Amino acid sequence: MNPVLLIPARMASTRLPAKPLADIGGVPMIVRVWRQAVAAGLGPVVVAAGEAEIVAAITTCGGRAILTDPDLPSGSDRIWAALQRFDPKGVHDVVVNLQGDLPALDPGQLKAVAQALKQSGADIATLAAPIDNEADRVNPAVVKAVVAWDASGNLGRALYFTRSTAPSGDGPLFHHVGLYAYRREALESFVALPPSPLEQREKLEQLRALEAGMSIAVARVDEAPLSVDTPADLQRARSLLS
Repeated sequence: MNPVLLIPARMASTRLPAKPLADIGGVPMIVRVWRQAVAAGLGPVVVAAGEAEIVAAITTCGGRAILTDPDLPSGSDRIWAALQRFDPKGVHDVVVNLQGDLPALDPGQLKAVAQALKQSGADIATLAAPIDNEADRVNPAVVKAVVAWDASGNLGRALYFTRSTAPSGDGPLFHHVGLYAYRREALESFVALPPSPLEQREKLEQLRALEAGMSIAVARVDEAPLSVDTPADLQRARSLLS
């Protein structure tokens, strides 16, 4: 495998405007995410930026960023647009997609999602962490991964993703961690698909892949990284990384 890591980022967040440039200990959040991705040592790291301000923040610290159409409908469309410009000859056969709002991301989780793709032979790989509290079990903002785990309990096949509390009954639930590793041809196929009915119903893009018959491997990790979506999340990130 020859991965490239792509980070989609745009300024137009409804809950936290200009989120990529939010200051965390004197460093823009997108720069912190870029640094964590570089630390994984998997391959080149490129920010797929919706605005010139994000490009400037990354290039100022010595990174690579590509300006993409701010009106692209999703992060997947944004990374595909950036990939075509960064690697038009298809040198990189695996694309690792991480969100630009994970400033405390463990670089080991990027290695884990790439390894899951390699080990499983699936079209796409992602991560999930056990849910250890009742608040997250019932919180629709915490997306649940319903997984058919192998005998080890560390690698499995995604059956569904939902905002509901699922599966029902006794047993653990798993918080979906929104990191993905795509085989390049799988990403190309995915972005060419129209939004699917379950995707639109749950507001979860990964369901488009499942509805189209694509396979998604899931690797188990210990905990989900802090995702900065609201001003309260930003304060938690500042406290954590101060």
